[in-house]
Amino acid sequence: MIWRLEALSQRGFKGTVLGTLIMPYCSGLGNLIFAFLLGRRGGSGADVMVNSLVNNITNLTLIIGLPAVFWRMSILPADKAPGQARGKPDQQAHQLNRLALLLTLMAVLFFSGAVWAMGRKGRLDFNDGLVLVGMFLFWQCVHVFEVLQSNVRENKTLGWTLPFDLALLGIGAYGIYASIDGLVAWAARLPAGFVSQHVGWLSGFLMVLPNGLLAVYYAWNKQPATVYASQVGDSHVSIPLCVGVFALFQPLVLPPMFHTAMLILLGAALVHLFFVGFLGRLPRLAGFGLVLAFGYFVYNGLLKLG
Repeated sequence: MIWRLEALSQRGFKGTVLGTLIMPYCSGLGNLIFAFLLGRRGGSGADVMVNSLVNNITNLTLIIGLPAVFWRMSILPADKAPGQARGKPDQQAHQLNRLALLLTLMAVLFFSGAVWAMGRKGRLDFNDGLVLVGMFLFWQCVHVFEVLQSNVRENKTLGWTLPFDLALLGIGAYGIYASIDGLVAWAARLPAGFVSQHVGWLSGFLMVLPNGLLAVYYAWNKQPATVYASQVGDSHVSIPLCVGVFALFQPLVLPPMFHTAMLILLGAALVHLFFVGFLGRLPRLAGFGLVLAFGYFVYNGLLKLG
């Protein structure tokens, strides 16, 4: 997956666009298939919502917070020493990446807020699902046209290997479908116990692992903008798309921890908006705070209520 992502990044899918348009489908496909299978089989909507909340909150707290603790999570480059000239095109590219990331974070607030507002009645129905899926598709169309416009300006094409890349992603998608299908069937056969009662939590932690691996890879290679954008972009796949897809099959009844989790999710998004907007980076202390917020989320939702 990283091999093909690097190839795509050389053909117009760079920085924030790579993180928001391509990587979410690679790392978030498991969540989407999980929601589709439970919706088609009459599974628990609460498990789908918990799965999505675990995915989004882990992305915005733990997976971004830890790289900030161990590496430099700066969207804007550090000031150079006196006498060293800063390249204007490079600085402009970093500023554009920051603006695109701020827009993506605003979308997280908008999508999460829309789900929270629709869920105040305690459930999401078919009409809510249509609205949520429609919002996600419109958001992806914005990024597709952004890539096309950028390629026209730079006289680039998507390349003849794009069908090959899509075929590899299709093979991977089928593998994910088969594995998630087996996981859902296995969980349904289990007697009442910890695993069967916490399928949403456990599947959420399992499916967030690809996000963590990608974040470590790109943080290690000093690409914090891609780390940021990939985790924020992946959040859009879970909320609104996954919960919207499930609601198209059957009403989604919200779990008890929904409102508390939403406050944590919206709070984390606001923290990122503040630091990226005013400082252009996530300080190490803020990274520690986000990790602690993740710990509180797990304690309050899984250990205390579970």
